Amino acid sequence: MNFVVKTIANAGALAVAVWLLDKITLTGDGTGRKAGTLILVALLFGLVNFLVKPVVRLLSLPLLVLTLGLFTLVVNALMLLLTSWLADKLDLSFHVEGFWTAVVGGLIISIVSWALHVVLPDKD
Repeated sequence: MNFVVKTIANAGALAVAVWLLDKITLTGDGTGRKAGTLILVALLFGLVNFLVKPVVRLLSLPLLVLTLGLFTLVVNALMLLLTSWLADKLDLSFHVEGFWTAVVGGLIISIVSWALHVVLPDKD
């Protein structure tokens, strides 16, 4: 159940980022197809954050300490760009254009995910 809640929160956060930023695009024929693509991208984003992000954070630990944690924005942007690249390889219609768009998108996704995790139940 926790996995489902986190996936829904990620999908909601990605939807807000797509809605707010013109350079993060989600294309599709209809609303149902877009929602399905959003769920798949949320699963992919969760997988990237689960597998790759801990390694990147460990390797960038000196920069995280030096910048007092602000380098986390760069790490989040890189995870969003990696998700966009993987979505392109898997023929999903999700694209993030540019590093700075990914930084702002990562910030939006972090804030919305945090807010949704506060609101949504977190029981197994």
